Amino acid sequence: MDGVIYAGEELIDGADDFVKKLLKKKIDFTFLSNNSSRSRAEAVEKLAKLGIEVTEEHIYTSAMATATFLEDQDPGCSAYVLGEGGLLKSLDHAGIQIVDKKPDYVILGEGQEFSLERVHQAVDMILSGARFIATNRDPTPRKPGWNNLGIAATAAMIEEGSGRKAFVIGKPSPVMMRSAATYMELEPSQTTVVGDTMETDIKGGVYMGFKTILVLSGIAEKENLNAYGFKPTLVVDSVNQIQFPLNWWKDK
Repeated sequence: MDGVIYAGEELIDGADDFVKKLLKKKIDFTFLSNNSSRSRAEAVEKLAKLGIEVTEEHIYTSAMATATFLEDQDPGCSAYVLGEGGLLKSLDHAGIQIVDKKPDYVILGEGQEFSLERVHQAVDMILSGARFIATNRDPTPRKPGWNNLGIAATAAMIEEGSGRKAFVIGKPSPVMMRSAATYMELEPSQTTVVGDTMETDIKGGVYMGFKTILVLSGIAEKENLNAYGFKPTLVVDSVNQIQFPLNWWKDK
């Protein structure tokens, strides 16, 4: 959403009309978010404040993908969670037991309540046999005044302490991209990813064989696209330049 529909607290020009077109033409869509702490209700509320009226069914997060993955892989398992909000709710809904001792998994998500003591506990649990999962591996924005480390920084600390690499669920992992497509009941040939990052959105779409549209309204810069060994299907300045029907669009 950020960089595609809005920038911080400001709506990107034409993004509301783009969503209205999707709704009017009855094109299935979901907002795919790596943020595991925000609940679907909070995402819908923020969009509503910007003039975009959607439902919770239009939101799919890395928290939901993580819960779905565990529900499929290890139903009824237990987890020690470094995270909050949406992640805890999704895991509980999937029947994952949240514990403080001897978990089957250590799960890392976003959060501002982490302490070094909790990180130490996570490392000890992993060394004792717990599997390590990260909801995503988003980097820190590296801006002055930013008060929350990206998961990549916290994951690196736990990985160094435990000697175990996190299994990452969120974009660009095919796990989340496949999970979202399944959630929407779509095949790869029916799916297009619209995003503002080559490293997550576009790469994730390429992994899955989706069509991809890169918007330049976020962090991607056109002059840097040749630095990547893959490319988007289409590049536009912002979503308001996307016209329907797309020449590859197929009815379900």
